[in-house]
Amino acid sequence: MMWCMRRRSRTICLSLAFIVVFLQLLLALVPLSIYHPPCDSPPSPNTHIRRELARTSYAPTGISGLADPPADTAQRASSDIDANEDGKGHVGTVPASIEVAGSPGHRDNNGAEPLESGMSKLKALFDHPLYNMPGPAVPEDDWLLRVKPKVKVTEESSQMWVSASQGSYEAVQWNSSSVSHPPWLSFHLGISRWQLYPHRDPNMEALTQQLATHRIVSAVQKSGGTQLKLVMSFPNYGQALFKPMKQERDDETNYNLYYFSDFERHNAEIAAFHLDRILGFRRIPPVVGRLVDVIKEIKDITTDRKLARTFFTSPVGNVCFYGRCSYYCSTEHAVCGRPRDLEASLAVMLPDLSLATRRSWRSPWRRSYSRSKLAKWETESDYCSTVKKTPPYDKGSRLVDFIDMVILDFLMSNMDRHHYETFEKFGNNTVLLHLDNGRAQIWASLQR
Repeated sequence: MMWCMRRRSRTICLSLAFIVVFLQLLLALVPLSIYHPPCDSPPSPNTHIRRELARTSYAPTGISGLADPPADTAQRASSDIDANEDGKGHVGTVPASIEVAGSPGHRDNNGAEPLESGMSKLKALFDHPLYNMPGPAVPEDDWLLRVKPKVKVTEESSQMWVSASQGSYEAVQWNSSSVSHPPWLSFHLGISRWQLYPHRDPNMEALTQQLATHRIVSAVQKSGGTQLKLVMSFPNYGQALFKPMKQERDDETNYNLYYFSDFERHNAEIAAFHLDRILGFRRIPPVVGRLVDVIKEIKDITTDRKLARTFFTSPVGNVCFYGRCSYYCSTEHAVCGRPRDLEASLAVMLPDLSLATRRSWRSPWRRSYSRSKLAKWETESDYCSTVKKTPPYDKGSRLVDFIDMVILDFLMSNMDRHHYETFEKFGNNTVLLHLDNGRAQIWASLQR
């Protein structure tokens, strides 16, 4: 009897084992007959376009990428445009395959419409109601600069600023009418207590076009700082701060280096400008990218003798220069074209200090800039409470405005914010200027 029961239980176990194996084989074979997409979704039809744009310095108007500004600002030519051989400026050409693929109405081989042909994500973001909430009118005292009250205009009126054409500068006539103002002057007149420019600035297109395409008539080195910077002048008397490309776009900072040992990056300045707009701060002056001819647009037109003496030709035939500064201005840290074209960022200059004095403030969370010493905020547990009781952080919006800047620096990995500036006219009741973002690391994430 026991033997029969054992035999019957063994038969049941073998049957169950056979059924389990059969079900496993069935589950393994069924998916093979059905289309199964890979775990990683295939790249969008225009992924190669974005990667190509990330590797180059071109931004054609036919492509609305993730970093494109809204249509109202129309900064389509603000990234990486070079000056042409006759000095008038031209837009860098883009491979035909990229331009055609990004043109409106174009469809790829699968019949899908490219993302770039529709509304860009950035434009859609800026069209969101949160970015377009109506605000109060700007009081007269909140403008940084104002045109004198309009008087009867005559040919000899003191309201008319007339310049005779000297050298490469244009003969211009400016008066109290905003129509006569060049883009850089309109930008200066649009600076207020709480922002450098409005969200939908009708002047932004003309301003960025000037930075990206206008002929450069003067190039001199800007004094101060640890690295090379130039001040570029345009025929309409506008000026821009020039920061050159010093290493490849995809070069990342060695994690063994200290933050103060890193080079500034021109594309970090460009990315910081767009991030500042996305956050709704508008406290970074407009920045664009551009290709500059090292010979025709710097060496041949500079009046800076010290700068002119630092030009040389590298062993591979590239034109290089290094300027004069406190740390990174030497042949070992030279800036070189390829062989003459140099990629750089150009940021519109703020009003001259004689017109709008700025005050520099030491950041309470400044790094120690020492390899062995820690800062106070790294050692004192109640440091934040101390700062909140210290002027000017104990009144008004200064502390929360500083936190805005800290958030910006955190998002772009900028550990070099040792000082910040404000316009002296507004005292302590104003926003902070987010200047000098060259050591930020935001460029690395945007390029991927």
